[in-house]
Parts: sequence; structure tokens; C-alpha cells
Amino acid sequence: MPIRLQSTVGPFDESFLEKIPKVEKAMLAHRLDPSLFVISKDQSTIGNARACGPVFRDYTVFVGDKHFTVTQASDVRFLEYFYEHCIAPAEKSPTPEHKLGRVIAKLVHWMDQPVFNER
Repeated sequence: MPIRLQSTVGPFDESFLEKIPKVEKAMLAHRLDPSLFVISKDQSTIGNARACGPVFRDYTVFVGDKHFTVTQASDVRFLEYFYEHCIAPAEKSPTPEHKLGRVIAKLVHWMDQPVFNER
């Protein structure tokens, strides 16, 4: 099953939807079940105080009872961030439980960090 997507600010970009199967394939290669993940896109109040410039969105990833939120300027930038930080293709793990534990540990660590917007 695929990653579940939800949004309160309109649909995900077409380019995001075209790339999500690659992310799901990488997750499966690391013995992660994509159907356990929910990605939610919502309005961000952090980067949208300016009258001009990109509109930022908050992307929250839920895995079981854990979650983290990242603010990005586009769906694709978020997906690249998620892929690079959560599903590092070069990493090997001995068991699915070990890999999921590492992903959750990363998520918990990021939840404790301040949010910085990239331009």
C-alpha cells in the first residue's frame, strides 16, 4: 500500500505525485511499510508573514504515534528532504525493526530541533 497523503491546502503537486513511487520503492527496499506513513500538508504560519515570496507549507509525517513537521517552500523540496533524511539509500539495516527504530529516533531528534526555512 502507498503512503497516505492528506492536505488542507489543496492537492499535492503533480511532480510530487510522480516522484512518490520512488520513495515508496526505497522504503520497501529498507523493509519499511509505506502504508504506515501519513504525510499531511497544511498552511504554515512561519514563513508566510511576508507579502511576497514563496508560500511555505508545513509537512507533517506520521508514523504510528510519532510525528515530525518540516516547513518547506514546495512539495518536491519536502519530498527530497524526506527521502534524503529518512530513507538514506546507502544505509543498510539488519532487521526491519532496527530500521524503523532508527527512523523514529531521527524523527524524535528532529522534533526537538528549531525549524529553519530554506530559500
